Amino acid sequence: MATYAPLDIPEDGKLAHNIAHFARALRKAGLPVGPARVVDAVRAVAAAGFTQRGDFHATLQACFVSRPEERVIFEQVFRLFWRDPNYLDHMMSLLLPQVRGVQEERLAEAAEKRAAEALLDGAAPDLPPPPEAEKDDEGAEITIDATATMSHEERLRRLDFELMSVTEMAEAKRMLARLSLPVKPLKTRRSQPAQMGRGVDLRRTLRAALRTGGEVERLALRAPRERWPNLVVLCDISGSMSQYSRMVLHFVHAVANRRGQGWARVHAFTFGTRLTNITRHLRARDVDAALKAAGAEAQDWSGGTRIGACLHDFNRDWSRRVLGQGAVVLLITDGLDRDDAGLLAQEAERLHLSCRRLIWLNPLLRWGGFAPKARGVRALLPHCDAFRAGHSVATLEALGRAISDPGDGGEKARLMRMMAQA
Repeated sequence: MATYAPLDIPEDGKLAHNIAHFARALRKAGLPVGPARVVDAVRAVAAAGFTQRGDFHATLQACFVSRPEERVIFEQVFRLFWRDPNYLDHMMSLLLPQVRGVQEERLAEAAEKRAAEALLDGAAPDLPPPPEAEKDDEGAEITIDATATMSHEERLRRLDFELMSVTEMAEAKRMLARLSLPVKPLKTRRSQPAQMGRGVDLRRTLRAALRTGGEVERLALRAPRERWPNLVVLCDISGSMSQYSRMVLHFVHAVANRRGQGWARVHAFTFGTRLTNITRHLRARDVDAALKAAGAEAQDWSGGTRIGACLHDFNRDWSRRVLGQGAVVLLITDGLDRDDAGLLAQEAERLHLSCRRLIWLNPLLRWGGFAPKARGVRALLPHCDAFRAGHSVATLEALGRAISDPGDGGEKARLMRMMAQA
């Protein structure tokens, strides 16, 4: 356990003011800190005392942290705000542009960057463009090859949602709002008159022959009628999926409100410990208002996970209403379920048989060493048509190919071989 030195209290009596400023920094870093929590924090510090820094840290953490994933951000903001006397220089260095891979990013680094942006109001210093060539001490010119570096937008497209800062999240949401999810129309058994077709319309042909004295001058043709399928989204909003779910629902909102891209209707459901239909909330034009209403409707946000039970509720109550006529289902979950694996496999098979195509997006697939070891993953994998990653803007862009190409199975075949060899 870390040891803390005694806390130096300013003599000007501005501790409450500093706590309020600290709360504003936490709010800018993404924590839901309101005025009520600030008042509670000031009263708690006054009641608990502040002669020891450890007590002060524990008191503020109890007042401002409500979920486990918020603890990392709180620790970084607390360290920068209360402990490090040179935190400003440290924060400025964090905001300098860097070239780094997505896989090498860590959650602690992302939290530290979000804390730095919060304390600096998200303002990065104006930096001159990097020179194309430099000279060493001997005067020889050294050429810098920048062909392997990525632009800011390209890096943001491939960056993990969990590792984004507050500013990067806002930019990613704007990128998701511009994305589309095209789909090919389906051919039905019904037919319609057409200039080019595979069948003869006998009724129209004979009617035309009556007008020419019984002579058949040309054959009237018919072609299959086309219609657009439905899109059904089942999104996991448990604690391990909370950040990804918010970004995916931004994307689903854009798809649901973009006219002329093909889908007949878009139905959206969230599940954690229970199933919630949020379709009508996503019809609102304003994305923030839509997600706020959806969050208020789904009371199990950032809670536990009961995938099998929630799929059972969907198959029982909603399957016949929304999965008819060749619907495509997007299942967004990490597959980490502690319920009965047999029930999950049974309900996943029923869901697969009820839709035209079942596509599973799993953010855990971003790791190169991902293997189907979890019981939930092993139960779900055989019953999906495609298994793909869903952790970045780029992976959601590639989703269109999986929907349009029936042969695109993503990583399913490779992981099924791993399951067979285990």
